[in-house]
Amino acid sequence: MVDHARARRLAKRIGQIVASAIEHEIKDPRLKNVTITETRLTGDLRDATVYYTVLGETVDAEPDMAAAAAALESARGLLRSKVGAGTGVRFTPTLTFVPDHVPESARHIDELLAKARAADAELARRATNAKPAGDPDPYRKPIDADETDEADAR
Repeated sequence: MVDHARARRLAKRIGQIVASAIEHEIKDPRLKNVTITETRLTGDLRDATVYYTVLGETVDAEPDMAAAAAALESARGLLRSKVGAGTGVRFTPTLTFVPDHVPESARHIDELLAKARAADAELARRATNAKPAGDPDPYRKPIDADETDEADAR
């Protein structure tokens, strides 16, 4: 029987242990800007998938994802040992590291929002002095006083 709440708690704890070990214990410079974003654990608690992202040092600098992946692969055994010692479960789950594409998706969404804002601003600029193509209100016609008298007479 799968206990989803326990799997979520254990996944969260595994993510904390891995992040702490990367930050404080592993001295690989390729892991300097690696951030653990999420951890998922299978229902049988045997396999953990750790999602990570690499933040660039500057806005223009592209992060080195390949170097970070290689560093995580080389530190996998040590990280699994740390997870086993930190969780105290009978079977320490295997760790699989997967790059998280959330920053790229967020950047793409920001670009789309900027385009939408620019299009809205252009439309607002064009509409400032715009006039309707035809009559201001083509469906309403002024009622003459003579027409109302004839309608009341009927």
